[in-house]
Amino acid sequence: MEPRVLLAEDDAALRGVLSRGLREEGFEVMAVATGRELLEYASGGAPEVLVVDIGLPDSDGRDVCQALRGQGVNTPVLFLTARDALTDRLAGFQAGGDDYVTKPFDLAEVVVRLRALLRRSGADPAEEAAGLRLDPTDHSVATSDTVISLTPTEFRLLATLAGSPGKAVRRLELVRTAWPYGAVVHDNTLDVYVARLRRKLRSLPDAPSIATVHGVGYRLG
Repeated sequence: MEPRVLLAEDDAALRGVLSRGLREEGFEVMAVATGRELLEYASGGAPEVLVVDIGLPDSDGRDVCQALRGQGVNTPVLFLTARDALTDRLAGFQAGGDDYVTKPFDLAEVVVRLRALLRRSGADPAEEAAGLRLDPTDHSVATSDTVISLTPTEFRLLATLAGSPGKAVRRLELVRTAWPYGAVVHDNTLDVYVARLRRKLRSLPDAPSIATVHGVGYRLG
């Protein structure tokens, strides 16, 4: 059976080249142009691997990756990026990405990295965090028919917690995923943002709560 790849790339020419090349290499390819489309297909289409451009027109590909992780989607993610700075690479990994390729790239490198990701994959999917729907295109969270807006930092904190429902997430991990690499974040700053998140989640029907795990960090659910 051909491995299924979901490709998110807004450049039509590059999207076409990658789609044709990957099909010639034995992959089944579904290609989209936006983060919203990626979320829709990734949640329902069960691809084996995702190829995600960081610079999508409606959202940051890293935020999309965090949203997927928060919804229990553990599909391996290969980021495409035009930026090769250490801070950008670290931000991609901290958002839940598994590998990256810097533009311009050779198709052969993409294929090799995808096959490596497929060989390493196979972990059980994470439990969904009480039905939270995380939308990185407008940094919102919803349950049932109720939607609330979050700041980008609040969104990244919640997505990180939702990616490990019922488990304690260390304070340092939350800081690394929610703030830019190298940012000075005081302990009380994290606590203030978590307090804001708690207040917002209380306005969502049936939303999980954020518990403090003393000496460690926080836990969702």
